[in-house]
Amino acid sequence: MCRRWSGLSVICVFCVLLLTASAGAGSKPKTLADGRISGTQSDVNDANGPTVLLSYHSNTPQNNPTSSFMYFVPLISPTLVDMEISTNNTQLARIVSYKKKVTATSFYVSCEFEMLGEGFFKTIFDAPEIIEIFLPEQDKDEPMTNILDYIKFEGEGLGCIEAWGKITDSNQTVTRVDVRFDAQGHKSPVTIGLYSVEPENGRYKYENKYNETIARVASLTFRKSEREPRMEVTVVSVSSAAKPNGFLGRVRGIIANFFIEPPRISKLGNETMLDFGYALLKQKPSFTFPKADNIREIRVVKIKK
Repeated sequence: MCRRWSGLSVICVFCVLLLTASAGAGSKPKTLADGRISGTQSDVNDANGPTVLLSYHSNTPQNNPTSSFMYFVPLISPTLVDMEISTNNTQLARIVSYKKKVTATSFYVSCEFEMLGEGFFKTIFDAPEIIEIFLPEQDKDEPMTNILDYIKFEGEGLGCIEAWGKITDSNQTVTRVDVRFDAQGHKSPVTIGLYSVEPENGRYKYENKYNETIARVASLTFRKSEREPRMEVTVVSVSSAAKPNGFLGRVRGIIANFFIEPPRISKLGNETMLDFGYALLKQKPSFTFPKADNIREIRVVKIKK
């Protein structure tokens, strides 16, 4: 049981953050002639990722497309990724409140953000590379369980970004950033797809997947560390893909949180999240993400009915 939920934690690594970004030009993302999407890091010649437009008052919100809002996901992913955005996507994110408390030795920032519009944005992870990550911990000839398939952001909601830090000799350092997707009891729009694979002649193939499940993400936590960075994850529910909602799924989610070990994430991704928290502290008008070199393809797809 512990090993299975440890696998789940590895998966949640990539959820992210969904929330850290909000970007673009404050307008709806556009599809380019070759199928790429504007407002994302789709041009390999660009030096940086998308720029996030930040707002700090509900009367002057800055709208940002989800395609940029989700850009943090590939930054922390250890594999190649493909991205899908639904046709006629109207998903936007915007900060609607801002609170800050500063003492002589510490500070705290809290920003609520709305997630609005219709459609979905999905990050799909390279199956062979994900399976390869699991192999060192895999028992020979045993099924490989809770493998990460995708992370999906669909629907509306209310979230909250919080940053904590310390002040030493007038130097302000962010030490922790939390991103919640279910603020004030709202349903989280962030889910991850998981699956299991039976070995065939000693090999694990995506084509042999079964037991597809969906975990709904509640929050992500990033901390400053001199060691290999890790991300703390909590989930709301863990359910069958065929029946994603229900009481039993929520019970499984509660149990899962006791066994999820903070997964390893990239140093670049962790530092970017802390830098994002610092930008909120200083009430910067924008924040530019570093470039993610592992994005293989960005495509527009129709919503399946």
